[in-house]
Amino acid sequence: MAEIVPEFSRLVRITGLGFTAFRQRIEATPDERRQLSQRFDLLALDRLAAVVELRRQDGEVVLLEATFEAEFVQAYTVTLDPVPSCISDRFSLIYAPMSEQQHEIDWGVDEPAFEPLEGDTIDVGEAVAQELSLSLPLCPRHPDAGIDVEFSEELDGPFASLARLLGRNES
Repeated sequence: MAEIVPEFSRLVRITGLGFTAFRQRIEATPDERRQLSQRFDLLALDRLAAVVELRRQDGEVVLLEATFEAEFVQAYTVTLDPVPSCISDRFSLIYAPMSEQQHEIDWGVDEPAFEPLEGDTIDVGEAVAQELSLSLPLCPRHPDAGIDVEFSEELDGPFASLARLLGRNES
């Protein structure tokens, strides 16, 4: 079976990591942005940049903290018109080997999500790409889109009282 190669891969070896933060700024190339826009069904991904920090916590446990910014264009869900947008977000992940000991750790609700550590590298680029995908609007809406609804008929039924409270029907 062929291994899937991420579009925005930035591998960092964990063997040299200590308790002092390893900090790196990464930015997607035009080709990587084109591939990511296809993967995330974007019309365009004009910019993707991040600052990542890796820090060893305890033994083989590594904390990834990152901030990222992206500029992109999505299709408006109704008319498919282009909707430009931008995101600025931050996230944290805990990397550790999968073992019985790790299953027993309670990271809590406010704690970073757990990612299994396989091998001696962490792909910080793929982590940023995955977090970008989670941050994208599910139903992009064009800024000029509006909903013009007029009630011309007298309402009756279960919502008539609600319509009167909202002042939409003078019954």
